[in-house]
Amino acid sequence: MRIIKSFIIAFAMYSKIPVPKCEWKEEDMKYVFCFFPLVGVVTGALVFAWNYLCFHMDFPEILRICITGAIPIMITGGIHIDGFMDTMDALHSYRDREKKLEILKDPHIGAFSVIMLLLYSLICLGAMALISERDAVAVFCIVFVLARCLSGLGAIGFKSAKEGTLRLLARSSSGMPVFIVLVLESLICLAGMAFLNPFMAAGILVTVLLTAVYYYLKTKKEFGGVTGDTAGFFLLILERNSLIVIAVISVISELLGRRI
Repeated sequence: MRIIKSFIIAFAMYSKIPVPKCEWKEEDMKYVFCFFPLVGVVTGALVFAWNYLCFHMDFPEILRICITGAIPIMITGGIHIDGFMDTMDALHSYRDREKKLEILKDPHIGAFSVIMLLLYSLICLGAMALISERDAVAVFCIVFVLARCLSGLGAIGFKSAKEGTLRLLARSSSGMPVFIVLVLESLICLAGMAFLNPFMAAGILVTVLLTAVYYYLKTKKEFGGVTGDTAGFFLLILERNSLIVIAVISVISELLGRRI
C-alpha cells in the first residue's frame, strides 16, 4: 500500500497526469523518488510518438519542434521551469546567501528569470531542429527519464539548504533501497542509449558527470545546499546540455556520412 501511495504522490507532485487523491503522509513518501523517473517515461514516450508521427506525415519542421517543446510542459505543468526561473532570479541577484534563499521562496518572477528562460528555450529549440534521425530522438527521449533519476539522486545525496518539500522527501527516502533503485534506473537509461547510439551515450555520460559536479559546487557555494527549486534547475540544464550533445553528434555524423 505504501508503494502505491508513493507512486500516486510522485505523479501528483511532479506531473499534471490525473491520479487518485490520497493523504500525503511522510511515511508514504519513502519511494516517491523511485517513481519520479516514470514521469519521464511518459514524457519521453509522448515526445517520441509525436516525432515519429511527424517524420511519417511530413508535418512542417517548425510544428514538430514547437510541439516537442510543449509536451514536457503539458505533462509536468511547468513545475521544473518554476524552479529554474526562481534559481535564475536568485543567482542573478548577486546578494548574500540568506537573501538568495529568500528570493527562491518569493512567488514573483524577475526580469532575469524571464531572460534566461527565453535563452534556454531558444537554445533547446535550435538544438532540436538539428535532430532528425529516429535513433537520436529516441536517445533524447530517454534523457527525460535519466534526468529525473539523477535529480532524485541529487536530492538524496546532496545537502539540503533549508527545510522544505525536497528535504522532507529526502528524509523520507533515506535508505539504501531508494538509492539503489535510482542507480539501477540510471544504468538502464544509459544502456538503452548505448544500444541506440554508443557515441551519444558516451557524450551524455560525460555531460551528466560535468553537469552534476557543476550543480553540486554551484548550489553549495550560492545556497549552502540544494532545494526544490534548484532540483528543477538541475533537471532542466541536464536536459538542455544533453540535447546539445545529441544535436552536435547528429550534425557531425551527418557531415561524416556525406563525406563518405
